[in-house]
Amino acid sequence: MKILGITRGQGYIAKIEAQSFVDGEGVRCSMYVSGCPFDCENCYNKVAQNFKYGERFNDDILEEVLSYCEPDHISGLSILGGEPFCNLDITLKCAKTFRRRFGKSKSLWVWTGFLYEYLVQDTAERRALLELIDVLVDGPFINHLYQPNLPYKGSLNQRVIDVSTSLEKHKVCEYIIS
Repeated sequence: MKILGITRGQGYIAKIEAQSFVDGEGVRCSMYVSGCPFDCENCYNKVAQNFKYGERFNDDILEEVLSYCEPDHISGLSILGGEPFCNLDITLKCAKTFRRRFGKSKSLWVWTGFLYEYLVQDTAERRALLELIDVLVDGPFINHLYQPNLPYKGSLNQRVIDVSTSLEKHKVCEYIIS
């Protein structure tokens, strides 16, 4: 599959939401990267599938995102897409900088069409991003498995995963939604 080899996008982000109430627990800053090869039927963010949609990511935008994460009422950063694991030129840099600045005082959530089991064994870069994440929502959106009001996911196949516990126990451990 050609999509497995895409690790660096075109360097674009679709949008930034300084305060989101739906992309993870608490009030969060959400960054949507541009470019996704999965082409899920009825994707809620179809426009962000284009790798050149939006604006070019740069250090000023990174600093803007991190400044949105600063206030005490912001629980952390959510990275969505597009596909974060096909845009490692942006997402890995952002996640590393986020961790340097906030440590574990704020959480990092990421949505992906890839399965955790694939990412944990994939390239060193994808594994490096995975290791920085607190909560991973994995799996492609599957239209016929859509169910409204699922917490943090769109279809029944997707999982909300506690990444550090999963890595420690060498098996997928669901995140307990509080």
